[in-house]
Amino acid sequence: MSLLAEPRIESRRVAGVEPLRRRRVVPVSSSGYRRRAVHLLLVFVSLVLVIDALIGEKGLVKSMQARQHYRAVAASLETLRRDNAKLRDEMRRLNEDPATIESVAREQLGLIRPGEILFILKDAKK
Repeated sequence: MSLLAEPRIESRRVAGVEPLRRRRVVPVSSSGYRRRAVHLLLVFVSLVLVIDALIGEKGLVKSMQARQHYRAVAASLETLRRDNAKLRDEMRRLNEDPATIESVAREQLGLIRPGEILFILKDAKK
């Protein structure tokens, strides 16, 4: 029998096939706890990172609030620029246009030209 077994082993080695070997037995209890602990640690760290990315100092929520604040400030700035342009135009007209000066004097100061008659109408109570 030993003569027949020898050629088979050699033929396997020549063909590149390794003989079957026993695997080493690793204690399940210690590596199972380690694997579970590492898994829980990774889940915890991932959870902390996700929460920080969402609501942290530079998180998604703060970023969205900053964008909204920027849009509000930009709209306010545009409104102020339009008002500033209107006031600049009114200032230019008051400095250069005599008709505008007269109009403001009549409306705000109640002035009239010589020879004009001023009528004051009051509402009658019923």
